[in-house]
Amino acid sequence: MAIEKCINEYSAGDVIFEEGSTGRELFVVLDGKVDIAKTDGASRTMIVSLGKGEFFGEMAVIDGSARSATAIAATPGTRVMRINHARFVYLVSQQPAFALMVMDALSKRLRASNLRNFGNATTS
Repeated sequence: MAIEKCINEYSAGDVIFEEGSTGRELFVVLDGKVDIAKTDGASRTMIVSLGKGEFFGEMAVIDGSARSATAIAATPGTRVMRINHARFVYLVSQQPAFALMVMDALSKRLRASNLRNFGNATTS
């Protein structure tokens, strides 16, 4: 698949994916910013804002579960690259540094979530 077909551009406020939806893709921010938010009825709580080089959607690409949050383009001209499950598995198997980068991000995000939910509790 041509790399251009894996790149999408969004306007500020566009929803990239919604919490609870299914998906088997990871996204990498190429330009702009993406806000990750939890929804509760009509309200949204911002979890994190991601910029160039950062990624999101890794949990769904790994385990195929429903999206745990909503991803929203935060700036005009936000561009993201989609990495489907097959490409993700290939990258992990061929590029150990990529796998370590994903594990590092997952670990940091879990620790941050623990701090938000349980105060100073940490997981070792």
